Amino acid sequence: MALARRITALTGAGLSIESGVVRFRFDATAFLTSARVRREAWESWLDDPLWTAEPNAAHRALAGLQRAGRVRSVLTQNVDGLHQRAGSTVLELHGSMSRVVCVSCDRSTAMRDALARVRGGEVPPDCTVCGGVLRPAAVAFGEPVHDDVLRAARMAVLDCDVMLVAGTSLTVDPAARLVPLAAKAGAAVVICNLTPTPYDALAAAVVREPAASALPELAAVPVVARGPIRTWGDPSTW
Repeated sequence: MALARRITALTGAGLSIESGVVRFRFDATAFLTSARVRREAWESWLDDPLWTAEPNAAHRALAGLQRAGRVRSVLTQNVDGLHQRAGSTVLELHGSMSRVVCVSCDRSTAMRDALARVRGGEVPPDCTVCGGVLRPAAVAFGEPVHDDVLRAARMAVLDCDVMLVAGTSLTVDPAARLVPLAAKAGAAVVICNLTPTPYDALAAAVVREPAASALPELAAVPVVARGPIRTWGDPSTW
């Protein structure tokens, strides 16, 4: 890692969980077809932990590497905005919970404004322009990643010399497929996740530690590209 100059990071729910944010689950079909589901969803979002969550050491480590010019791109499957609050410029593969969009006229507005209307008794809050249904600007399970976002992610992966994967089990496509793409292009893959992933065998290094403790240490550790897989358990022994 200390020798890498073009790092692309891919992050997942593991980073959010370490900040107290629960994994985002959103059934778009039920939300769009049931007024009851919409009411329940908006009421639950009022007290969602993500509104008070703070970036952790993993977010800050990546932001520091990006400021130093070593991390070129941060790709995230998370929708909580914690990377941005830590200071990173991010490509959000699955969108964001910070905004809502009207499914009828595509008007976008801030989630905080929609939540303020919910607190005022407007449940659910409909589009103020056309009266259409407002939904989070986040990709629900089973929905496709936008083509332009996926193209940008692939370009970032093809441009890196190290792909750093943190806090994701790599079981959800198309994000997971970015890892073999990086390996095929000649990048060294480093995977930091508590549990095994389907792509561990492609990695130059695997770290079985929480991202918040491992990434600050890993940021300073040299990695030999394309070597045999090695697994560390305690960053203090590196």
